[in-house]
Amino acid sequence: MNESSSTTPAPPLRTRSAPDHGLEVITSGRDWERVLDVVAAGSGPIALDVERASGFRYSQRAYLVQIYRRGGTNFLVDPLEVSDLSGFTTRFGDEEWVLHAARQDLASLREVGMSPRKLFDTELGARLAGLSRVGLQGSVEDLLGVQLAKEHSAADWSTRPLPEGWLNYAALDVEVLPDLRDAIARTLHEAGKADYAREEFDAILCEAPPATRAEPWRRLSGLHQVRGARGLAIARELWWAREEFAKAQDVAPGRLIPDRSIVHAAIERPSSQSALTGLKNFHGRASRSEAPRWWAAIQRGMTTEELPSLRGAQDTLPPPRAWADKAPEAHRRYVLARDLIQRAGQRITIPAENILTPDYLRRICYSPHDPHHPSTIDGQLERLGARRWQRELVLPLLVEAFSQAATLDELAATD
Repeated sequence: MNESSSTTPAPPLRTRSAPDHGLEVITSGRDWERVLDVVAAGSGPIALDVERASGFRYSQRAYLVQIYRRGGTNFLVDPLEVSDLSGFTTRFGDEEWVLHAARQDLASLREVGMSPRKLFDTELGARLAGLSRVGLQGSVEDLLGVQLAKEHSAADWSTRPLPEGWLNYAALDVEVLPDLRDAIARTLHEAGKADYAREEFDAILCEAPPATRAEPWRRLSGLHQVRGARGLAIARELWWAREEFAKAQDVAPGRLIPDRSIVHAAIERPSSQSALTGLKNFHGRASRSEAPRWWAAIQRGMTTEELPSLRGAQDTLPPPRAWADKAPEAHRRYVLARDLIQRAGQRITIPAENILTPDYLRRICYSPHDPHHPSTIDGQLERLGARRWQRELVLPLLVEAFSQAATLDELAATD
């Protein structure tokens, strides 16, 4: 190729700040019934999106549900006014629903009665297709040549009335999904990955809700700085007091007092309410107005006989970085298997974490029941939740890695 030649520049992006097909806000049951009729008259897959008020409200409920199908307009449904949307599932549950990063939205949709039986997830599809950018904005730019205005992505969607700019943003997010879905589907088909995607989408629909954590307070950011069981007890009681109040007020817990304030109080162990409010790093919108609440929690933590263990009782493995010393055989299996899976991911342009969930890889490498028998490894993969396409791809890689590790184990034993 002549070094002086140049590639044809990409066409300029088309910037969109408002939807091409308009929008309509739905706030009554009568209008909702009309939405169902318009969607029924449309064609192709049905695109949906949800706006929550994460970071502002305690709940993860939907504060806006966006619906678009070719042939109609963008409907922005207010679930505060139309709370039961189950009629959509009744009429369109067997149609294909298109969402971006569906795991984030399905729980909120199901809470208002909307539950798909056929799904296309454009974010996960973009990952399997090997796109360099899988976020909505990046994938729309790369595949559709459209630049979206994203300035309202962190807005408080519980606000009423919603500003016009926010409504345009919400409508755009859903209007682009059918075209994005088609572009990704073509890429998947051309790469021979369409079946992979279908298995992944079906698996999302069948996933059980996440299990409730036994000690959710241990997820406090910075908790590792707290020393001793008494300090942990103070942190625990403050966390529960904040959680109870946040739920009652429907306010995001961190907006009352942030995690770092709880951790600071647990470290300092103030001797009085005035000492608590005098702490330099104890702040937040409710740090002073609810000081009696926080002080009562600290007193409970200081006096309780039910002290927490220094380490939580969790069904987790030691971090792989500790395996080299504590479980060298597992460490060899893990390093070899991870390397082979990463190479496979580069070859077929699928991220390694989508070829096999990292936790599955760690678990199967840490304690394989019979690392020399493929059917045993495959059974473990299936029980963990690996899909058929993943098992077919990963099984020979794991067998190879475990065989190599066993050889290294034998050499190490003879040294």
